[in-house]
Amino acid sequence: MFAGVCKFNSTNFAILKNCSQKAVRYASSVSQISTEFDYDLVVIGGGSGGLAAAKEATSLGAKVAVLDFVTPSPLGTKWGLGGTCVNVGCIPKKLMHQAALLGESIHDAKSYGWQIGDNVSHSWETLKDAVQAHIKSVNWVTRVELRDKKVEYINGLGSFKDAHTVKAVTKQGERLLTAKYFLIAVGGRPRYPNIPGAVEYGITSDDIFSLNREPGKTVIIGAGYIGLECAGFLKGLGYDATVMIRSVPLRGFDQQMANIILAEMQDKGVKFLHKCLPKSVEKLDSGKLKVTWVDEKNQEFTDEFDTILFAIGRRALTKELNLESTGVKVAPDNEKIDAVNEQTNVPHIFAVGDVLYQKPELTPVAIHAGRLLARRLFGNSTVNMDYDNVATTVFTPLEYGCVGISEETAVKRYGEDKIEIYHGYYKPTEFFIPQRSIVHCYLKVIALREGDQKVLGLHFIGPQAGEVIQGFAAAIKCNLTVSALMSTVGIHPTIAEEFTRINITKRSGKDPNPASCCS
Repeated sequence: MFAGVCKFNSTNFAILKNCSQKAVRYASSVSQISTEFDYDLVVIGGGSGGLAAAKEATSLGAKVAVLDFVTPSPLGTKWGLGGTCVNVGCIPKKLMHQAALLGESIHDAKSYGWQIGDNVSHSWETLKDAVQAHIKSVNWVTRVELRDKKVEYINGLGSFKDAHTVKAVTKQGERLLTAKYFLIAVGGRPRYPNIPGAVEYGITSDDIFSLNREPGKTVIIGAGYIGLECAGFLKGLGYDATVMIRSVPLRGFDQQMANIILAEMQDKGVKFLHKCLPKSVEKLDSGKLKVTWVDEKNQEFTDEFDTILFAIGRRALTKELNLESTGVKVAPDNEKIDAVNEQTNVPHIFAVGDVLYQKPELTPVAIHAGRLLARRLFGNSTVNMDYDNVATTVFTPLEYGCVGISEETAVKRYGEDKIEIYHGYYKPTEFFIPQRSIVHCYLKVIALREGDQKVLGLHFIGPQAGEVIQGFAAAIKCNLTVSALMSTVGIHPTIAEEFTRINITKRSGKDPNPASCCS
């Protein structure tokens, strides 16, 4: 084969035999492409979960193609490779949240001795351009990474022709791809209410981060985490923000914590319309949007806004896939895919991410599930995704981080007499000098009452909540107990140490407010 290694002897034979055995073992650990199919794996959707699975699969020897195409929003917004998180989700949201926090910090800086003029102003255009420039750089890096990892990227809209064939519609025309396995990772898009003017004049989170004008006076319809996060950073950037709530805020989250978040946002100037539903949107000659809504008593109200942002939930993009041709079943109530260990009812078709039924709609969940799936398909792994105790954070002005179950779920699952709720208010050191309000800085630990008191849930409202909860999420995975938590020495003065100082239960009726910063 190579110069100088042509002489055949017993040593060469042993080496070649050993190499052959290793090659056979490696070949058996990956899917070898069949002449029957073009690819080992075709991924439909270029978001976090799909890309993670594709890259992991190619590292294990599979031949992989990724289809990704963004249908423009009703406003005409479209974006590049990377899915919701990179383009219109986590990344731009966190950047705009940070911009709002910086505005608050500028005012705090005066109390700390910084000489800052009174005429502090903010440019929406500058922020929007900076955010979009960062997103485009990530789009490019993502595309280069796929090329380097030898994942074939096809900028085309994919749908099934049959159970082993996908049709990709590209600028060049139609193309058919066959594969041994398929992964559905198309995610979802925001829903619009069925009211006059909603689609014509409203925007969603698909549009807000690239809006080519100042949002101005904005009404946000919906009080899920997307609605509250958008309202929070808009108010922080200086815009009038109103949130219209149909029923409860942050559905699915601990409701005590959700209502503390609402109270804190209200203190910061965000307005709330409770138990209200939008009825119509009309564009006036002035360019303003006249919004009509009704309350729980069916009383009608109107107001004028510059922007109406709908955050009433998202729909999975399964209708567009022609799943009927494959036999893949979807849930009747929301058309998501009810898959066991990411495997649909059609054994060679899988799904990850936001299209999955009753699974957390979170980027890290999709990424982890995608990687584990690829290892099972092509690397002889048997490790499945664990969807329990996934930590998350709502990036409202004062952040809310949690891991584990809510108080309501704990009571329902175990009974009120079987759980213990530890709680407390605390004082972030950073808040002292600028005299920022501490009334909503709060945490609680939900645990079983007996024995070492296994922790069922941790909930935290305060600065850097995501950073705080991330560390404790690993502890929860390791079966954290209240006993272990109380025996942990905290880092002082941090806000994360507050979890190590909990000692007051709701059942005791004692005052959960601290006497001092070191109490």
